[in-house]
Amino acid sequence: QVQLVGSGGGLVQPGGSLKLSCAASGSIFSINSMGWYRQAPGKERELVAQITSDNRRNFGKSVKGRFTIARDNAKNTTYLQMNSLKPEDTAVYYCNANVQQTEYIFLEVWGQGTLVTVSS
Repeated sequence: QVQLVGSGGGLVQPGGSLKLSCAASGSIFSINSMGWYRQAPGKERELVAQITSDNRRNFGKSVKGRFTIARDNAKNTTYLQMNSLKPEDTAVYYCNANVQQTEYIFLEVWGQGTLVTVSS
């Protein structure tokens, strides 16, 4: 079993910054990619940012230039630094990981979600 535990959400004013963390634990051989998706009320879940095991990064169009993503492979942890936040960034942010447990077992795992609210 693999678990993702996210933290760092909260209320921030427009233009402010927030940092999310997500740690993976459990039966893990390797983590191919880790990242964040978000879902706002009435909208579909969308990619925010993703980072692969060889540090290739992929960002959603609306956050490019404002958000950065990093990972600590030794800690199986990923970090999302969110700058210049806008009210439209308000959403529940979900951590995501593509995990290899054994030679033949691959899992996609989701965290429980953390709420980010951008409001004055």
